[in-house]
Amino acid sequence: MITLTRLNGKSFLLNALYIETIEAFPDSTITLTNGHKYVVKETIEQIEERILAFYNSINLLGNMNQEVTQHEE
Repeated sequence: MITLTRLNGKSFLLNALYIETIEAFPDSTITLTNGHKYVVKETIEQIEERILAFYNSINLLGNMNQEVTQHEE
């Protein structure tokens, strides 16, 4: 789950596994796989960072970061 902020200032938790798209209109609009949309204060970059942190916390990405580092060396 990631914490986001609605335009009215209220925070809420969103299950990042259900995010289909994120667009800026200029406010960030998140569309879920079920079609629901959320407009939030966070930038696309901030949302992306939170999603990646969430994926890492549940080990969804596995050793992907380690493999990239090893290939670069």
